[in-house]
Amino acid sequence: MTNAVRTRKNLEVQRSDHTTIRYTASGPAGGPTLALIHGWACNRGDYDAVTDQLPEDYRVLAIDLAEHGESRSTRDVWTMEEFARDVAAVLEAESVDTCVVAGHSLGGAVAVEVGRLLPDTVSRVVALDALHYLSLFPALSEEQTDAMLSMFRADFAGGVHGLVEAGSPAGTDTALKASHFKKMVAVRQPAGLRSIEGLIRWDMDAALRATRQPITVFAIRDLVTREAIDRYGDRFDIVPVDLGSHHFPVEAPKGTAELLAGVGTE
Repeated sequence: MTNAVRTRKNLEVQRSDHTTIRYTASGPAGGPTLALIHGWACNRGDYDAVTDQLPEDYRVLAIDLAEHGESRSTRDVWTMEEFARDVAAVLEAESVDTCVVAGHSLGGAVAVEVGRLLPDTVSRVVALDALHYLSLFPALSEEQTDAMLSMFRADFAGGVHGLVEAGSPAGTDTALKASHFKKMVAVRQPAGLRSIEGLIRWDMDAALRATRQPITVFAIRDLVTREAIDRYGDRFDIVPVDLGSHHFPVEAPKGTAELLAGVGTE
């Protein structure tokens, strides 16, 4: 590992529907490639400290999804599949032949869809505290979907607060939770609400059936349930970690970098 600050290039790629995807590239062009996708209401800057801890020979692409961070779009489609096309556009622009795709939270769902979209490019999918939340990731019934969306539409801040609390193990610092809430509640609208709807409506089981790459899930130990392991343990490798809360890539960048480097970039 290295503690040197990487030289990062801020770049962009144009998509249809007036969509501009901005991303950061660092490391040698010929190095093993790692694409990093942030969570819902977050941004690529969450990975800056992680990137600085990765081996120097890694080529790292940290991507702002549409209407997150510095990316902008006027599109009407906010599905996980469409977010995957944001990532695919960056990989194409960077002429990536093979890479590992890692995503935090909603980014984990997007990473699965990138694997499904680009089976010959993505060698492995990594989810950072994603996919194992049974109340969110597997397809919900229409009744459950309507109830969750109604909560966000009636009280968006309250819905965000609920997500932060659900991702915070007992004893999580109050100030830390407040910091995560402040960032997430400020997500650009209407994309923030529409993208959480896209996640709630995502059919993870169908996506997993169509994704052939190995999938590794690094999950906060206190937030993993036996039910999740029983249901998905034969489809993806669930690795419990002790690095903080749901937002551990921000809270523990060195530990996160060690996890990412440990899965390799084969």
